[in-house]
Amino acid sequence: MTVTMLHNAVMARISIIIPTLNAAALLHRSLPPLAEFGALDLIREVIVADGGSIDGTAAIAEAAGVRFVTAEKGRGAQLAAGAEAARGEWLLFLHADTVLPPGWDKAVRDFIGGEDNSRHAGYFRLALDDSRFGARRIAWLANMRARILGLPYGDQGLLISRGFYRQIGGFRPLSLMEDVDLVRRIGRGRLRMLKATAVTSAERYRRGGFWFRPIRNQLCLLLWFIGVPLKSIMRIYYR
Repeated sequence: MTVTMLHNAVMARISIIIPTLNAAALLHRSLPPLAEFGALDLIREVIVADGGSIDGTAAIAEAAGVRFVTAEKGRGAQLAAGAEAARGEWLLFLHADTVLPPGWDKAVRDFIGGEDNSRHAGYFRLALDDSRFGARRIAWLANMRARILGLPYGDQGLLISRGFYRQIGGFRPLSLMEDVDLVRRIGRGRLRMLKATAVTSAERYRRGGFWFRPIRNQLCLLLWFIGVPLKSIMRIYYR
């Protein structure tokens, strides 16, 4: 790492943006690792972008000392609102049910300090918090999809400079496929896998099935690519 790159890695600070909707139970798990020793000088702020929670999400955010902003319900709109409020030089988008491992900040620093990464975006390797074969298969396939097709899941987080984010138009106010929409505009050649693994809850797969839910997800993705209206896709996704 050159002196200039090292200086950039030290000086740049990130805004972490988490979209929430009745996510009180999830924030109890995901917020503490963000404040681990060593990451404090890297984080400028943590922003919870809420879509109208009626549980204790706001109270937990306040107790944790993070910023709480409200937005129109829908992950794309919430992520866009969080990014608009952010003051960091870099943006790290995370889902509320995603927990970062010890040492995640080193992977982020390395990426920020990388040559020309201000015009690239990074994402974490994916793991699910379930040791069953079905969960490991889903994570493996997701990581392969990200590497080969340049389509990481939103569960894998997204690290991007604020300038590059704005240049490509940011998150659009979509209630579904907002992550796919953004990474397609970033482009496969400008995506990099970070050297750390994000652990995401497997609860929705336990409820929806380790076979059926991934198949349904891929069907929704295919329908999106061929231009089926989002409202029709959402009826399939949330059925």
